Formats: sequence, C-alpha cells, structure tokens
Amino acid sequence: MARVLNLALTGFVFTLFALGLRRPFLWVLAYLYIDILAPQKVSWGFLTKLPISLMAFVLAFAGWLMLDDKRDSRFTLRQGLIAVLLVYCGLTTMAADFPAEAAEKWSWVWKALVFAIFLPLTLRTRLRIEATALFMVLTIGAIIIDGGIKTIGGGGGYGALKLFVNDNTGLYEGSIISAVAIATIPLIVWLMKHGTIFRPDWRVKLFAVALIFSCALIPIGTQARTGLLCLALLALLALRSAKRRLLYIGLMAGLALVAIPFLPQSFTKRMNTIENHQADQSASTRLAVWQWTLDYVGDHPFGGGFEAYRANKLKVELVESAGSGNNVSTDVKEAYEQGRAYHSSYFEMLGEQGWPGLFLWLWLMLSGLWQMERIRMRWKHRESEGEAWQAPLANALQQSLLVYMAGSLFVGIAFQPFCYMLIGLQCGLWSYLKRIDRPESPRRPQRPALRVSNAVAAH
Repeated sequence: MARVLNLALTGFVFTLFALGLRRPFLWVLAYLYIDILAPQKVSWGFLTKLPISLMAFVLAFAGWLMLDDKRDSRFTLRQGLIAVLLVYCGLTTMAADFPAEAAEKWSWVWKALVFAIFLPLTLRTRLRIEATALFMVLTIGAIIIDGGIKTIGGGGGYGALKLFVNDNTGLYEGSIISAVAIATIPLIVWLMKHGTIFRPDWRVKLFAVALIFSCALIPIGTQARTGLLCLALLALLALRSAKRRLLYIGLMAGLALVAIPFLPQSFTKRMNTIENHQADQSASTRLAVWQWTLDYVGDHPFGGGFEAYRANKLKVELVESAGSGNNVSTDVKEAYEQGRAYHSSYFEMLGEQGWPGLFLWLWLMLSGLWQMERIRMRWKHRESEGEAWQAPLANALQQSLLVYMAGSLFVGIAFQPFCYMLIGLQCGLWSYLKRIDRPESPRRPQRPALRVSNAVAAH
C-alpha cells in the first residue's frame, strides 16, 4: 500500500510539472498542492530526495514571466502591504534575539509572503480563480478526509490524531488544521453551488456535503478548542446569508443536541476547560505568555524577531476547586514554564514584529474584510448568467478570513502559508472584478473645430 501511495504521489506531481509546459498556470497550482499537502513528507521514496517545493516555486514564477499573458495583471494595495511586511520581517530577522531559530522560520515565511504577492498577478480569469479555489479545497480536503475517517474510527485525541505524517508542524498540527478546516467550509459551499470545472450535480453536492462533515469532525478528532470556537463563529456568520433564518437556527440547535451524546468523554472534558481555564495549565500558560509579551514590547517596541518567545520565563498559578455549595475548597498550585509559544497570532506578531508588524498585519486583514464586503454589496443583486458567482465568492472569502482571524486568537498562524493563499485569492478576485466592472469614464464633449476665414488667414 505504501509503495502504491508513493508512486501515485510521484506520478501526480510530475504530471503537473509536465502539463505546465503547455499551460504554465498549472505550475502555480502545482505549488499550491505541494505547499499544502507536502507530498515529500507523505512519500518515503524518490520525492523525499528532491526539493519539489522549490522546483514548483521557480517554475510558477518562470512560467508567468516568460510564457503567460501579463496584460491584465494588476498590483493591488494589499499586495503592497504584504511586500512592506516582507521587508520589515527581513529586517527584524537580521536583528533577532535568536538568530539561528529566526533564520529557520524566515526560510519558509518569505516564500509564503512572496507567493501571496505573486498569486493575484496570475488570476486574470474566472477559470483561474475557480481552479485556485478548487486546488486549495481538494488538497486540504485530502488531509481533512484522512482525519475525519480516523476520528470516526476512534483514532482521535488531543495530540493523538495522526494524519498523513507523524509530524506535528504546519497544517498537520491539531489546532492549526482545526482552524483551517473550518475556514475552508465556505469555499466548499461556493464550489458546490457555483463551480464550473465540476458542475454542481448530485455527485458534486454529495462529495461537498461529506467533505463539510469531515471538516466539522476535525475539531472533535484533534480535541482542539480553537476549532470548536471557529465552528461556532461560522455557524453564526452563515445566518447572514440564510434565507430561512429561524429554520436554520432550529436545525443547528437540533444537530448540536443530537451530536452531544455521541461525543467522546475526553472531548467534552477538554472543552470544559474553556470555561474553567484557571484549572487548565495550558490555558493559564497562554494568559501568562500574553502578559509577558505585553511587558516585552514595552521595552522592545519593534519586536524581537522570529521565535522571540524563547526568552520567556513564566510562573503560572493553577486554581483547583473541590466540593459544592458552601463547602468549596480551593487549592492554588504554582508551575514554572520557559520558552512557551505565543498561542495567538496577534501576540505572535506583537512579540516578533512589534507594534509596526502588528499594525501592518491587522491592516492587511481588515482591508480584506472591507474589500470582500464591497464586492458582495456591488454584485449581490446581479442574477444574470456570468454575474451570479462573484458576490457569493466574496462572501465565502470574507467568512473564511473571519474564521481565520478568530482562530488566530488562540493559535499562532500569523504566517501560515494556506492563509496567505486565501489572501492572494482575495486580492486576485478584487483585481479581476475591478478590471471587468470598471465604469466607463465620461467622454469630454469635443469642441467644434474653429473655422478661420480665408481673409483672416490671409491677414
């Protein structure tokens, strides 16, 4: 079985590379696939010996520069913000508190930021925008389906849900995949309703519903509290576009009541720590790290560079209560932690990049919400063929970004490449629609030609 998987991954990657010779945009999609799934980690043979991510990165840029039509490419404000953030992060890396560790993180962060700047330049047609969304959904879907099947089979647990690889980094980390899985649901819904590559027939809808169900299973399988909060937010956001809101609320409440008895006891026990965070060392440590970060930037307003959290030393107080009613006794215990991660993208940006970095990052996020809202409002009443997909896609990308921002409160994904692909897709949609929907500028009335009499001319 492992040999077949290895051959399938290798064959698919090099098929994409070969097809890119005729359609260079496929190299862009190949990079998306490789950067999300990391097939070189899943495989154990030939792919592990080749820098396929770098190969796809170079091919994508070279194909666009040398072979692609660039007449409709536009550079947007948000791409400029990413470029400024890229330069700023480079400067903080050179002055980082932990140079070696910072350089290691910088080695993949710069690629995520550069590709987010580059991706919108290639998205000059609806087909390319849809293909990008489809590749992102299907690639992340492979990880999600694997996790969903293992969750149903009882293979979940906090830190115990093993996906394709025995690796607890990137998208294969429990809290990160939980947040990203929920953020992917709006794109799945959009593809199910408005896709043209795979027309929305019963087979597409059945697969989409099954994939959404798998996304909802990931927070259960990973037992990540972040995923549960993201799922609750997405359910709330969906009210905005629901046609029968009371029916929707009733269905959501009914599904929740039906699902609770089937949840594993370990999951419900861990979710209870959301309310009683003082008795949970993990939650208490996060609060201590956030307080340390605020104190740190008081002395280092420009941050300490990547991995600056390694300098923290914390004392955490755990409050345990026993008994009930008037007979409740509390016991306070002290625990000491050192070098604990931020567990929040907001504090990650603040501690590593200081106030300027946090400002740039928030500007990038909030401007994305504003742009998607502008598109949604401008296109939502258009129902003619070819004009009914824009507003729903903007709404889906806005919801995905809001879920990402909510998940960012409790997990350090400020530079997660998948999230910057979403941002690149937003920039591409904004640029494309501004180009095709630009109102014609009013023509200046031409002045009548002055006729000079022959006499005056002679004079």
